[in-house]
Amino acid sequence: MVVFVMLVLLLLVVALLLFMAVILFLLLVVVVVVVALVVLLSLLAVVLLVVVMVVLLLVVVLLLVGGNSGIVVLVVVMLLVVVLVVLLLLLVVVVMVLVVVIVVILLLSVVALLVVVMVVFLLLLVVVVVVVVVVVVVVVLLVVVMVVLLLLVVVLLSMAKMVVVVVGSVVVVVVVVVVVVVVLLVVVMVALLLIVIMLWWSWCCCC
Repeated sequence: MVVFVMLVLLLLVVALLLFMAVILFLLLVVVVVVVALVVLLSLLAVVLLVVVMVVLLLVVVLLLVGGNSGIVVLVVVMLLVVVLVVLLLLLVVVVMVLVVVIVVILLLSVVALLVVVMVVFLLLLVVVVVVVVVVVVVVVLLVVVMVVLLLLVVVLLSMAKMVVVVVGSVVVVVVVVVVVVVVLLVVVMVALLLIVIMLWWSWCCCC
């Protein structure tokens, strides 16, 4: 009888551990998917912002070459409005995703009742926040650089030869875009590496 009770208790413990392992795996999958969505949405916003800025910068250069100063002012205002709208949309998406991540982590962690789960997902949440902050900072820096470049082009067009200024501005824009893409790729790779390390660590803790 005692042996039977011990076996039943052992089976219950094993079942509980399996249940906790399944819950942990599902939590990790959810958070990894959310992190991937945050990174993809941020990259998409940055790419769209770069495309819009480059197109508007080229339009401004062409208008300045043609001597249409009034239209140039209008295009500059449109450029700033587009930049602000893109940044606002990016921040809204980031805040919504972070709220969803926090709610999911809190709800599922209460069900899991594991200290390891709480630690792992808090670390993953920190990774998400760091990635989002870095992406937002990169976007803001990109906007500042592009606006400065735009003003520089306006000044140079009134002082130097048109061909040299156009070529130089295009080269500068290309360099800025390449640097931003490289930085974002490094951020994504670091975030994915941290996620893999945390998944491996949590799996070792469960086993």
